[in-house]
Amino acid sequence: MKSPPAPLARLRGVHKRYGELPALAGIDLSVSAGQVLALLGPNGAGKSTAISLLLGLLAPDAGEVTLFRADPRRVATRQRIGVMLQQATLQATLKVRELIELARSYYPNPHPIEDCARIAGVADLMERRYGRLSGGQQRRVQFALAICGRPALLFLDEPTTGLDIDARRAIWAAIRAHVAGGGAVLLTTHYLEEAEALADRVAVLGAGRILAEGSVAQVCARIGQRRIRCTSAIAAERLATWPDVTAARRDGVRLELLTDATEAVLRRLLAEDPALCDLEVERAGLAEAFLQLTGSAPQPHHDVPEAA
Repeated sequence: MKSPPAPLARLRGVHKRYGELPALAGIDLSVSAGQVLALLGPNGAGKSTAISLLLGLLAPDAGEVTLFRADPRRVATRQRIGVMLQQATLQATLKVRELIELARSYYPNPHPIEDCARIAGVADLMERRYGRLSGGQQRRVQFALAICGRPALLFLDEPTTGLDIDARRAIWAAIRAHVAGGGAVLLTTHYLEEAEALADRVAVLGAGRILAEGSVAQVCARIGQRRIRCTSAIAAERLATWPDVTAARRDGVRLELLTDATEAVLRRLLAEDPALCDLEVERAGLAEAFLQLTGSAPQPHHDVPEAA
């Protein structure tokens, strides 16, 4: 039997502190070729520290950090990655074409500039100055810079913040194509539907420790909640007071509620509303698993998606 391929990036038993504050407490984390790993967690969980270690921007206090089985600080190692951070400072007076050409010059075998523009959806922006672009357009340019060097591993930190729906779907398609070609992606996102749509594996980080890791289905299975949807005249406000219901809301004529005691709640629903119909029961999603594992809701973005 063949042994699994070595991870492209790995943290093994890694500890990191900032003064007296522990940021990572002995975590193990890896990402392999042909997969998207979504690293999730509330603010302050240690996600940025983990990424900074893998990029060679920080050194661990203890444990091992490897990128392509080597030191992340090596130039040859860095030439095999692409990075799109949440905050990026680029020369505002340069044209998009000039920025991509500059980024391509750092890599031994970059994509043709036309391919970079097509993949990132910036072909119509090439002669525009970066500082004149909208926030959503700038994010698309940053993605073009991340993929221009044919990276084996992409680090994407909140890549679709500020993008409209069409631009977000285009980035998703590019991520899927990258992975289908044997590449890998380490993704951080507060959009849990994005993690559900893209991730082969999910790692939930909290207080510097891995709280859960596996496929989306495996992480969701860690909690016992179920989501019940139905058409009913029962008021959501009254449902929310039932002892076995953790949340309830109404969307038009449809009710949606979460419960840890599915059978008991179903019996009571049917007893109180014999006209109830359109009943659906499913496992709670990643958002509910995240909430139960971390004790906090995903941090909302306060930006408004811009025209991209």
